[in-house]
Amino acid sequence: MKKINKINQKIEEEEATVYTAREFKKKIKEKEVTDPEEVDVVTTATLGLMSGTSALLSVPVAERSTFRKAKKIWLNGIPAIPGPCPNENLGLVEAVVHGTTASKDNPEYGGGHLFRDIVEGKPIEVETISIEGDRYRNTITKQDLDFARLFTSRTAFKNYMAFLNKENNTATSIFSVTGLEGPYKEISVCGCGEINPLENDPELQTIEVGRKVLLNGATGYIMGEGTRSSPGKPNLSLFGDLRSMNPEYMGGFKTSGGPECILGVAVPIPVINQDVFENLKKTDSETVLPIADINDRKPYIETTYASVWKKTDKIVRYSREKCIDCQNCIVEEKCPTNAYTPKTGIDREKCFNCGFCVNKCHENAFKAKLGQLEVEGRSIPIKLRQSNRAKAEKMMKELKNQIKNKKIYL
Repeated sequence: MKKINKINQKIEEEEATVYTAREFKKKIKEKEVTDPEEVDVVTTATLGLMSGTSALLSVPVAERSTFRKAKKIWLNGIPAIPGPCPNENLGLVEAVVHGTTASKDNPEYGGGHLFRDIVEGKPIEVETISIEGDRYRNTITKQDLDFARLFTSRTAFKNYMAFLNKENNTATSIFSVTGLEGPYKEISVCGCGEINPLENDPELQTIEVGRKVLLNGATGYIMGEGTRSSPGKPNLSLFGDLRSMNPEYMGGFKTSGGPECILGVAVPIPVINQDVFENLKKTDSETVLPIADINDRKPYIETTYASVWKKTDKIVRYSREKCIDCQNCIVEEKCPTNAYTPKTGIDREKCFNCGFCVNKCHENAFKAKLGQLEVEGRSIPIKLRQSNRAKAEKMMKELKNQIKNKKIYL
């Protein structure tokens, strides 16, 4: 059994053997690694829609002594919760913003969009009503925030589920962009499969309170297990400084059920014993994907993540020559992350590789093999992915490099 301090010493001396989960599983398959002593750390990651994301911001509103305390506050039209500290006569408001709360000015713009706009340094419009009933307005950027902490109530689930609609209708849901069509016409999937942190350490032997992680590309920390976490379906509660995060790994996502929040987390798993080593071997073909009817969300059949991520395309491709500049482009209008315009093509920093565009463009300008799931004798196409495996793998590599460069220890 290895000790964490010994692994940290090897990191300090630049002697640690560190692999991403993808690299490790490939070496296991090719029998290049056969013993726990041959590897010290494996980096894992997941990136997807995670509703349980919020931020606590210290927001400057007006000069000192202008008002006693705030009664209501909005940021880019998104209602936030003032407090808990009243900050009497200080002219600032401590505000909690939820990642799934929609703006009063634009129902498709939510907290996830706001968090990314803050990180990108965009101007944020602040509106406040004091307990005296007076209204104050201000424009701020992240440089004006002396405190901005992102935290999660439950995230980094041990993968998730796939959803279909058994009914002869279109179901409004956060698991669909324009509504989940039934009966049995399409599948929406969530989860990064074999690289997911909790699939690789399901008993939380190494994923513990205080462990450093990458949260949206920046240093974050594990607070513990999240709400509704259980031994069979664990999840994590995390926090990190919003201002230092990478916008590429975060943002908002438009759904037919309202705005959702994108979040990415990469977790290092120290190979401390044989059990951890064995758990890290799990592949997509061995990682269970439950399938549920969107109308009751009760899983009733299972497949594996091999159907989602094996022999499929993780990145959506675009052929400009096939675009005929439709007057009303549904992809431009409905792209969940506003990542596409006919004039500029796909903005790779914003693109979630969800696949929505692949089935909506009549000219087939977008290409990606998204796969299908076999359900009760039916082959049902996957038409939406709410997890981004490509960017999760990218963040997993970043964590590996930070460990190798002695920027993150265990």
